[in-house]
Amino acid sequence: MENALEEPEGLRARKRRETRQRIVEAGMKLFVENGYEATTLDMIAAAAGISRRTFFYYFKSKEDVLLARQGSGFPQALRAAMLEQSPQKTPLAAARDCFLALASRYETKDSATVDRLLRSTEALRARKNALFIEIEAVLFAAMCELWPTPDRRNGLRITTMVATGALRLALDDRRVDDKRGSLSDCLRRNFALLEDL
Repeated sequence: MENALEEPEGLRARKRRETRQRIVEAGMKLFVENGYEATTLDMIAAAAGISRRTFFYYFKSKEDVLLARQGSGFPQALRAAMLEQSPQKTPLAAARDCFLALASRYETKDSATVDRLLRSTEALRARKNALFIEIEAVLFAAMCELWPTPDRRNGLRITTMVATGALRLALDDRRVDDKRGSLSDCLRRNFALLEDL
C-alpha cells in the first residue's frame, strides 16, 4: 500500500520535470530562431504544448526560461564545490580550484548560446551582472564556513570579489577569442596574474 502512495508522487514529479524541460527547450529554440525580444510567452507556451496559465506554474517570465540554462546550475553547485576545498589552502587558491572544478558547466554549446542571448538586451545584461553578484555571495558564504574566524570576513569578502572578477574576465576572454584556450586555461592565467601582484 505504501508503494502505491509513493508511485503517483514519483510520476507527478517526473511529469513536472519533463514539462519544465519541454518549456525550456521550446523557449531556447524560439530565442535562437527569433531573438529574445521577438519571442513571446504565448509562443513558448504553444511550442511546449501548454497553456499560458500553465507556463506561469513553472516560470515567472521568459527571462526565467533563459536563466534555467545559464551556466548549468553553476551558482547552485558553487557552495558544495567550495566546501570541498581544504581550509589549508589560501582562500584565493581555494576559489581558483573551485572554479576550475566547475568550469565544464560553462563550456557547453548551450552555455555559449545563453551567454550570447544574455548580452542581447540591456535588461538581460543587467541580469547577467546579477548572476555574478549571486556567485560572489554564494562564494563568500561558503568561504565563511571554511574560515569561520570573524576577523577574516573582510579579507574573505575582498577575495570573493577578486575571484569572481577573475571568473568574469575568463568568461569574457573565452567568448571573445577561442584561441585563448578553454575556460580552465583562461581561469589559470587570470589567477596566475593575481598571484604575481
